[in-house]
Amino acid sequence: MRKRIIPAVSKLQSPEQPKWIELEQLATVEITSEDPAYPIEAALLPGSGLGWRATQAGVQTLRLLFDSPQNVNLIHLVFTEEQQLRTQEFVLRWAAGDGQPFKEIVRQQYTFTPGSREIEDYVVNLNGVGILELEIVPASNSLEIKASLTELRLG
Repeated sequence: MRKRIIPAVSKLQSPEQPKWIELEQLATVEITSEDPAYPIEAALLPGSGLGWRATQAGVQTLRLLFDSPQNVNLIHLVFTEEQQLRTQEFVLRWAAGDGQPFKEIVRQQYTFTPGSREIEDYVVNLNGVGILELEIVPASNSLEIKASLTELRLG
């Protein structure tokens, strides 16, 4: 009889982590509003804080302007709501460059309950992205709510 001792716990192959685009080195950010306690870097750079929040209520726009065209294969978004029941909508668009027409990637709407989190991962095949735009309508039924974004990563 042949015998082998094998490990009690087998090693599982972990899924490959995406290679994130280094936004701090490759893009300029434009935003319509920013609460100094919740700067946009907190949503765009891993481990930088609790995310971004607007100082003004209503529709907000975040735009990434790339220094050179980028290929984007994955868009990772996280939205968090701690306190209010609300219905939010966002639209993601991209363009090859300044003055070029925008193409819609996705339009999504969902209802938050207090303490909820929405995580969205979009597998895309966008070549030559010069501008990526995220428009957030924080509450379809109120003009008083401020937009926020917990995390945005591009791979």
